[in-house]
Amino acid sequence: MRRHTAAAHENHERWLVSYADFITLLFAFFVVMFATNQNDRHRAKMVSDSVRDALEHGQVSSRLSNVLGRGKRDGKAADHAAAVTGPQKAVEEETHPADLTGSLEVLRQELSAETHAGKVQMQLEGRGLVINLREAAFFASGDDGVAPGSYPILAKIAAVIQNLPNQVRLEGHTDSIPIHNSHFRSNWELSSARAIAMMEVLATRYGVVRSRMAVAGYAENAPADTNETEEGRSHNRRVAVVLLTAEGQKAEPTMPARKSP
Repeated sequence: MRRHTAAAHENHERWLVSYADFITLLFAFFVVMFATNQNDRHRAKMVSDSVRDALEHGQVSSRLSNVLGRGKRDGKAADHAAAVTGPQKAVEEETHPADLTGSLEVLRQELSAETHAGKVQMQLEGRGLVINLREAAFFASGDDGVAPGSYPILAKIAAVIQNLPNQVRLEGHTDSIPIHNSHFRSNWELSSARAIAMMEVLATRYGVVRSRMAVAGYAENAPADTNETEEGRSHNRRVAVVLLTAEGQKAEPTMPARKSP
């Protein structure tokens, strides 16, 4: 008996491949449009990086494959890998220091007037982003009280700190002229007290988590300028807010992992 060969089943769903690719490109286009219209460039960059990471690591394409019915076994394996590595990646992003180049540019734009006036000075070092807050703009002479007039400056710095996972070190510095008044017996006490006062403002007024911060007092032992002139001494009287890099954090004690809220 002659056998009849069954006709091959025609795939009527191949149009879904082109449709899915179009939707993916359309989604990426709207994300880019959204990012370019944001005033906060740092947040916009975070959004763009997140979308690019999703596209490059297959988290979007694997789900499209499942919808189209292609590579079901591979799609399940990819979803399983994403489920396993997703939380780990989130922890790494939370605990590993971020690159600080973008944050430096944000602060340069936000604090351009203050920098020009000599109130703030910033530089990127191997240990981190160092933001020097000059005494004249933030403290009265010989005192550790943070001047309320400096709060708008600190608000901009705190906003950058809140957008980063980096640990923060607050360093107090003085000039070489000894101090001895009713509040402080030495420059060691004054420099330490100012670092603590700055930490308290960042924590209580702007919500920076205390466990992210450390304080240190260096007195006159780490000058930024000469102590032979009044201008040089004014540069040395400062509190440095240091956003630590991975290299900078190696010198710090190991901090316990922060629990998710």
